[in-house]
Order: sequence, then C-alpha cells, then structure tokens
Amino acid sequence: MRARPSILWLSGLCVAAGLASPALALGNFSPPDGCTLYLTVQSKQCRVSNHYTCAADAPGEKWRADFDQQGPFFLSKIDNDAQWLESYELNPEVKQTLDLNPEDPASFSELLGGNDSFSFGLSKSDGQRSLVTGYDRLTGESVVIDGVTLLQTEFSYTETSIGGSVLRQGRGNEYISPEWRMFFAGPGESDLGDGRWLPGDGSPMQFINPGEEGFGATEPIFDCDAVLSSFPVPERAAQ
Repeated sequence: MRARPSILWLSGLCVAAGLASPALALGNFSPPDGCTLYLTVQSKQCRVSNHYTCAADAPGEKWRADFDQQGPFFLSKIDNDAQWLESYELNPEVKQTLDLNPEDPASFSELLGGNDSFSFGLSKSDGQRSLVTGYDRLTGESVVIDGVTLLQTEFSYTETSIGGSVLRQGRGNEYISPEWRMFFAGPGESDLGDGRWLPGDGSPMQFINPGEEGFGATEPIFDCDAVLSSFPVPERAAQ
C-alpha cells in the first residue's frame, strides 16, 4: 500500500503549478481560489477523482485531483483535446510535462472521428525523458454508467526511454465523454517494464454533480481493500 501523504502534499503541488492550494476539510475537496469544481467521479480500484476548471487557464483546460483511501496521490491537467499537459505524482514527488512540438499530438477531436494515433515526448522534473506512442480508437459501442452515456474506446500505448528501453505499456478499453471531452479508465492490462502484464479495471461507477450527495468527496468507496487497490490502472487511463 502507498504510504499516507500529508494533506500539505496537494497544496505543494498546486503551488508548483502556479495555483493557490486546494483545501481539504471534513472529507470534502475545495479547489483553489478562482477555480470551480464541476464533477466528482467514484471509480473502481478505490479511487475518487475531483474535476475542476480555473479561470486563469486557457479555455478547455481541466484539472483532476485523485484520492485513494490513503489520501491524495495524483494531480493532472489536460487541454481541450485531452492532451496531458502536466501531472504531479507522489513517492517521490515528481512533476511531468508534455514536451513542446509533439510529432503526432493526441487529439480528442480526431478520436471522435473514429481513430487517433499519437507520438509525444514527456519530461520529468527528476531529469527522466520518455517517448509515448500508441493509438485510441472508437469500438462503436457505448455504455451507460450512472445515467451518463459514454463511448467505448480501444487503446494501446508504449512508453520508452530516450535510449529505447520500454518503461511501461498498456492496452485495453477506456470510455470517453464527448460532452466533457475526457477519458475515463476501463478494463485493461499493463506492463510496468518488467514484461509482466497485470490486469486492472478502474472504470467509473458514480458521476456526482454539484448539489448531489458525495460531491467533492475525498474518500473512495469501491474496491477499497489491499488486494484490489494494488492492481495498476494502465497509465494511459490515468489521464
């Protein structure tokens, strides 16, 4: 299990991102000043995500803060084409950003047309650089989860070091919302660089809107035990 982070961790990440810190009180998430929380998603594998936008960001940019039963562990920002602009992870605390001028940018707009390939570079604050290549495509199927209609995708990606070593791979299915222009995890498997493919399914279970019970929750409620929560969600799905 992940060691429990301090609540100050999330504050520190937001300062690094140039934002005021979110507030955590009584199990509720409050976004930074100038930002608006618009959706809370309870998912399998013991994760709850709070999605918010900030007035200072470019149109279409969105933030997501992830919590497990240990507390906050991941913060990420995407643009209107669902490109992963920057993210912050714990143990150790590392910032990762999208490199400029990607060879083949990920495009949510192209995916809505049926298929999108991508090839882009990532840089971490610890000096690690990598290349991610792969594809997303619509399967033609849709699902309704908690009253929300989502389109199913198939995905495959490989992340390699600049030297060509495989760092991680993932494949499986995800879901997208054309309305929110976001990806949500689904069933898949991942190889974290050791050649072992491990299953995982971080599918959403509840979509909670403003005014509904559970909006802003920081306590996950599905699959929260030591075995299930240890299964990895493929990295592509963690966007």
